[in-house]
Amino acid sequence: MPSPRADRPDVVVTGLGVTTAVGQGKDDFLEALLEGRHAFGFMRRPGRVPPPPATGGAATPFPGAEMGEPTLPGSISARTVRTASLSARAALATLHEAWSEAGLDEADPSRIGLVVGGSNVQQRELTLLHARHADRPEFLRPTYGMAFMDTDLCGFCTEQFPIRGFAHTVGGASASGLLAVFQAVRAVQSGEVDVCIALGALMDLSYWECLAFRTMGAMGSSRWADDPAAACRPFDRGHDGFVFGEACAAVVVERAGGRRQPAPYARFLGGGRALDGTRNPHPSVEGEAAVVRAALSEAGLSASDVDYVNPHGTGSPTGDAVELQALARCGLTHARINATKSITGHGLTAAGAVEIVATLLQMRAGKLHPTRNLADPLDEAFPWVREKAEEHEVRTALSLSMGFGGISAAVCLEKC
Repeated sequence: MPSPRADRPDVVVTGLGVTTAVGQGKDDFLEALLEGRHAFGFMRRPGRVPPPPATGGAATPFPGAEMGEPTLPGSISARTVRTASLSARAALATLHEAWSEAGLDEADPSRIGLVVGGSNVQQRELTLLHARHADRPEFLRPTYGMAFMDTDLCGFCTEQFPIRGFAHTVGGASASGLLAVFQAVRAVQSGEVDVCIALGALMDLSYWECLAFRTMGAMGSSRWADDPAAACRPFDRGHDGFVFGEACAAVVVERAGGRRQPAPYARFLGGGRALDGTRNPHPSVEGEAAVVRAALSEAGLSASDVDYVNPHGTGSPTGDAVELQALARCGLTHARINATKSITGHGLTAAGAVEIVATLLQMRAGKLHPTRNLADPLDEAFPWVREKAEEHEVRTALSLSMGFGGISAAVCLEKC
């Protein structure tokens, strides 16, 4: 089948960065994935534990996975660290790893772009600030005028790294991280920049967002309230909603052969986006199947060419079933499949970028990570990777992300 990509330059991935609750840095992250090592517990960050109920008693914390303090390079000043939110600190640490691996100090700053995937990502910090200044608003720091905007992360990153091509955010709810990669690839293909970094930003939830997600039935887990390690169960019949996991990831994409580059991880073959036209978080088989077909079509692939699928797989009772139906409808029941969120939790805005990093690391390692808590799969027809990591050569992979608002995205990657 002739590829629609024939008139476009090859775009490759040359650098990765990742900061999660299960591992900081790609080596530690991959080790945690292959071991199935999780960090689920009860979330304790200030601003994320709800206040005690009016009826009395203690507040019940939410299950989730919280990371340690991100390790920042020594080049970042103490003043910058002091005024940076958790989302910003994670972004700087993650970007530094990807920047260093790709060797971007050698690239022309005017030809480097940045796409930050995520919107409204610093909610917990803002909730704490509102509470701190409720009785004395006149002492509010002027930096609040920047901190409540999505561009704050763009400012932090481009102030510390010589990125002078462009920087902006893209918001697609839980599809934001993958959409950032998609937009970064398009920027390179169009010739707007030679190198572009996609950053899936850490969405720092406050208890307000957690309560809202719980009330709407999206966030678990009432069923596993006393056992947070068992609560995150993508594609298992015992699932009752997603479990949050703090995460941030960066992916460097650039024109193949455009400069002296490190050995690339993979080549971008094609991608797709689809929209269901709904405000509500109701998944659509038609929309998800359409985005898979669009990605395969642009890549010039048939379904049988795909070796591995990294699905969205959140643990949603409705979303998981719909995603499997869409994959089956597209003829992908032969491809190996696991669920990264079963180990990391759902990073929301960061999820798509984190899962592309997970996909690329598995491709390079020749191993697929296990899927935790997959005791009773929704569909046994799929060749799941279950309790233990398995050796598997992946030449071509498909990664999927879906977000509220009926947004779906997919990309196809080929190992270099």
